[in-house]
Order: sequence, then C-alpha cells, then structure tokens
Amino acid sequence: METMEVVETVMQWIVAPIAGFVFWMYRTQQDHATKLAVLAAVHEANKEAHDREFKEMRENFKRVFEKLDGIEAALRK
Repeated sequence: METMEVVETVMQWIVAPIAGFVFWMYRTQQDHATKLAVLAAVHEANKEAHDREFKEMRENFKRVFEKLDGIEAALRK
C-alpha cells in the first residue's frame, strides 16, 4: 500500500502541476500563433493597399505632367 500512496502523491504534486503548466503553455503558444497570423495578414493587406495607392498617385502625376506639357506646347504656338 505504501507504493500506491507514493505514486498518488507524486501524481498529485508533481505530474498534475507539470501537465497543467504544459497545457497552459500550449494554449498560450496557440494564442500567439493566431495573433501572429492575424498581424501578418493585416500587414500584407496594408502593404497591398499602400502599393495600390502609390501606383495610383504615380499615374495621377503622369496625367498632371501630360496636361502641363500640353499647356506648355499650346503656349509656345
């Protein structure tokens, strides 16, 4: 009977807390992985939006310079 009491005590005071700690670490790691995935997706979406806006601004500047070239050409005539 003495061996069963030792095993029960070890399970209660060593194995169970370690198992709880490991489970807590697993849940925390899963939460962090989810947050990282969300941040990566948001970053990619922001990068695509920025690239799109930059391309649009570049096209608008090209149109403005074309109009200015047209005005300059008309004034030289």
